[in-house]
Amino acid sequence: MGNNPVIDGILSLEGGYVNNPADRGGATNWGITEATARAWGYTGDMRDLTRAEAYEILETNYWKKPGYDRIAHLSLSLAFELCDAGVNTGPAHPSRWLQRWLNAFNQNEKIYPDLNVDGVIGNNTLQALQRFFDLRGKEGERILVTALNCSQGQYYLEITEGRKLNETFVYGWLRERVIIK
Repeated sequence: MGNNPVIDGILSLEGGYVNNPADRGGATNWGITEATARAWGYTGDMRDLTRAEAYEILETNYWKKPGYDRIAHLSLSLAFELCDAGVNTGPAHPSRWLQRWLNAFNQNEKIYPDLNVDGVIGNNTLQALQRFFDLRGKEGERILVTALNCSQGQYYLEITEGRKLNETFVYGWLRERVIIK
């Protein structure tokens, strides 16, 4: 088991095994859907997926692969928000939300050039984020996390409007994932 406070935090939020028939993800343990576990190579019953196995999947697929580990060097709270949202929505969504918000905050490209909204956290996104923090500091960090929560809430509203069964989950999604505590 590693020592990543973001992954530890997400695992504590996700908890253990659930299999709600209204959830498209089906059997889920530690926030890992059965499809994700199978793609990883896990063949056992989802009830038996260990915290250590979930940790490895989360750290690889939802932390390192999307590049949130690189963002953590600039802002741990922003990296946590991105990773947590990625576990719930898939990492491409929060990565694009970040790029869109950075574009909206660049003062008509006076601070940094517009980013290609491709969901890839590369050098351009990291440089823009650094420039944003240079200008806005800790307040900007808080505003950016809030902005990402706005996008995540909009995403949950849209998928709930598109699938009535998601009404089972949307209140909890907002309570646990969007409300800033």
